[in-house]
Amino acid sequence: MDFGKDPAEKNKALDKRKISYKTGGHRADIGPYIIYRMVSNNYVDRVGPFVFLDHVVPIKHSSDEKRKIVNGTGAHPHRGIATLTYLINGEADHNDSRGHHALVRSGGAQWMKAGNGIIHDEVVNVDPETNDLMTHGFQFWVNLPAKNKAEPPQYLPIQASEISVKNLADNAGWLKIVAGEYEGLSSKIPAYLKQFIFHIHLEVGKIFTLETDKDQEYAALIALGTVAINDNESKANELLGFDKGQGTIEIHNKSSETADIILFGGEPYTEPIVAAGPFVMNSEHEISRAYNDFYNGKYGEIKYK
Repeated sequence: MDFGKDPAEKNKALDKRKISYKTGGHRADIGPYIIYRMVSNNYVDRVGPFVFLDHVVPIKHSSDEKRKIVNGTGAHPHRGIATLTYLINGEADHNDSRGHHALVRSGGAQWMKAGNGIIHDEVVNVDPETNDLMTHGFQFWVNLPAKNKAEPPQYLPIQASEISVKNLADNAGWLKIVAGEYEGLSSKIPAYLKQFIFHIHLEVGKIFTLETDKDQEYAALIALGTVAINDNESKANELLGFDKGQGTIEIHNKSSETADIILFGGEPYTEPIVAAGPFVMNSEHEISRAYNDFYNGKYGEIKYK
């Protein structure tokens, strides 16, 4: 028994966090990819340090579909953020102007710190190793603290085998630590503020409960299936945000199929935010300088491999 904690405080910690909003995002397709922009939305412009989230919805491709290649048509710059792409299905091919190149396959992630400026080009194809003909993934933008926005770019590819997985009690499923920490397991992805991205796979009839940190922000995106989150019935491609304060998040799979949920958030970003196109900085002057440096060729040039 815990004699050191006031009973009222113990009961308060068991309360479920209230849901502050639910949204289906809005269509923001890029080329052949069907995309729903989940953050920012009509309710919030960020969740913790995450200022952007695109859900690349699951698509079954034909076996004779031509493979996409990185050839410059999709090249674009970034500055002031780190991009984090996580794939449930598919293969991401990445090239950038700092000489990085990698193929990341189903279940893997790639992190690119844009820092003081980079150009990258990436495409997503079906994964030839799984041969399931599916693509399904997520791209987050992590806003960097001002002191880190001026640092050189970095790139880190992480294959599925390198992502820590926690099997849940009672054969309820599993939890992948894409970013952050969970019960002693941690992600290889660097963090400049407290952040977490958990991929929760929940079996039929099972419940997952997380006691939250009152000083962090939380959101949940249903990637596949139908679940009740803090008693709110929610379906695939719906995003739920939670009020601030102490409490728990309970995810209950009451349906007849397994479900996948992306739970993410972290420490609030407290510095000024000015965003324009692919740049996220702290002032209008920094945005102008980001564009000027890009047009003056200071971000380098991609040498395709």
